[in-house]
Amino acid sequence: MTEKILLDRLKQALTRSRRNLSETLNIIISRFKSVDESIWEEIEEGLILADIGVATTLYLIESARQKVARGRISDPQRIKDILKEECTKILAESSQGLYFSEVGPTVYLMVGVNGVGKTTTIAKMAHMFKGENKKVMISAADTFRAAAIEQMENWGDRVGVEVVSHHRGADPGAVVFDSLKAAQSRGSDLLIIDTAGRMHTSHNLVAEMVKIKKVIAKSMGGAPHEVLLVLDATTGQNALSQAKIFNDALGVTGIILAKLDGTAKGGIVLTISNELKIPIKLVGFGEKVEDLAYFEPRVFVESLIE
Repeated sequence: MTEKILLDRLKQALTRSRRNLSETLNIIISRFKSVDESIWEEIEEGLILADIGVATTLYLIESARQKVARGRISDPQRIKDILKEECTKILAESSQGLYFSEVGPTVYLMVGVNGVGKTTTIAKMAHMFKGENKKVMISAADTFRAAAIEQMENWGDRVGVEVVSHHRGADPGAVVFDSLKAAQSRGSDLLIIDTAGRMHTSHNLVAEMVKIKKVIAKSMGGAPHEVLLVLDATTGQNALSQAKIFNDALGVTGIILAKLDGTAKGGIVLTISNELKIPIKLVGFGEKVEDLAYFEPRVFVESLIE
């Protein structure tokens, strides 16, 4: 996907978020003829209401104020460009592409709470990687949710990738073990492991996920190569608390932000990057299988603030 196509599609997907943030900034700035204390107070309130979060908002305001002071800037219109620069800087500092192993299959362990769109995201990933000429396999290790295995197998048929599965109620660790062996023996480039959605507040279920991670590490040295947390962008600040708990338990290496097209809370991306320093690696912005892309900080900010 070219940068221009990504920008156009993200702009469309982030319409509600952009209206929530960009239009608010424009209204505030238009009321001022010079930069004074009052404008910073209003911008601070606007950023917080856009779901950027208090800590990240204060960081952005302070960084922007310093730039304005150093440059002796008096035109309020310049503030928006400075904020865009600072937002891009925050996202770029934690930006990191997906890891691909040079030897053997690359293993991605997918985690997240119920309802975030994890299964659909995995299908989109498989489709995207196939388009990059990679041989992809999916492990249907969500053996708990009703119809989860059938859903994943249906997606596998649709995108044309092999799915390794057991019966419902089977030991997820056994499914993962068999999937790893199959991926190795069949020369797969990528193994994407689906897991049961679990509430981040359920310590027993999170502990079970830790066990699955240990099974992977024991079966294949260096794996999993990525622990990818799927977050629902529509949940806003609640996504931050989910990320903190999963990260503490599993060492999350990257975040996939789903459902950007349905939220006015796209500012949560900045909070996650600034407070947790976990790179956002992919973004989902629609229901179609091709509605997934690698995260590009500058393009994202251009889509969010104009």
